[in-house]
Amino acid sequence: MTDSLCGYISIIGKPNVGKSTILNHILGKKISITSRKSQTTRNNILGIKNIENAQLIFADTPGMHIKSPKIMNKVLNKSAEGLIDYSDIVLFVTQRLKLDDQDMSVLKKLKEANARVICVVNKIDQIDDKQKLLPLMDRLSELYDFLEIIPISALLDEGIEELQKIIIKYLPKGDHVYGEAMSSNNQKDMFMISELVREKIIRLLGDELPHDTFVQVEHFEDEETILKIHVVIFVVRDSQKQIVIGNKGSTLKKIGKQARLDLEDYFEKKVFLKTWVKVKKNWNTDSDYIQSLGVGASYES
Repeated sequence: MTDSLCGYISIIGKPNVGKSTILNHILGKKISITSRKSQTTRNNILGIKNIENAQLIFADTPGMHIKSPKIMNKVLNKSAEGLIDYSDIVLFVTQRLKLDDQDMSVLKKLKEANARVICVVNKIDQIDDKQKLLPLMDRLSELYDFLEIIPISALLDEGIEELQKIIIKYLPKGDHVYGEAMSSNNQKDMFMISELVREKIIRLLGDELPHDTFVQVEHFEDEETILKIHVVIFVVRDSQKQIVIGNKGSTLKKIGKQARLDLEDYFEKKVFLKTWVKVKKNWNTDSDYIQSLGVGASYES
């Protein structure tokens, strides 16, 4: 009889190295939002994947910042660091051919925790000659006693299957924590609604709007043939409110339409989505308020 394997795997790295994309490809579904802007992921999302006798429980952390003065980033850093101690395996994600000060800062945290780490070098599709990876992998081996080092391209799904096999190789023996069929979690649904709406804000507005937005679900009604959802988009300043709304409401309509289509895919049901924009000054500098919104919390999928 084959032993059951089960373990918690956290995904650690600086912002924008592709942690969310890696998780999404492993799970085969969209559970963590992605964009070209850093600090998109604000919560430690647990994604569970069962592969034969193994259960992989993933945590996708916010990107870690070096000595950031922003209250938001301090909350996120604390959340990411806290996961390391509770993980059976850590995926340290870096990218391309160089390590910078942020990578070294994350490695320092891993050393302090004496964590069991698999190093994942992402975005190798952006390297013209793969032989150029060899000096980086040699340096990585000198910097830390990694379980293994694996180059991948999460975007192109290259190396994802091999990465899964490596993770399973190092999983501890143990009974599965979660059953095969997991019931819908209302808290998780509320989180996914807010994140999918916020993703559209980031993608549509780019650098026009900093990460001063938060989306809160105010109404969720599940009828037989349709879901009725009302959300409020909070911003910090009046000028940002107008940017999100756009000329005659054009931007807000695009945000709502794109989010509604993703929500219909997620819930597999027709969705009626209504959005408002409100100003709440200085919400992103109040650590108690940030944590009350669930930033840094964990959600199961």
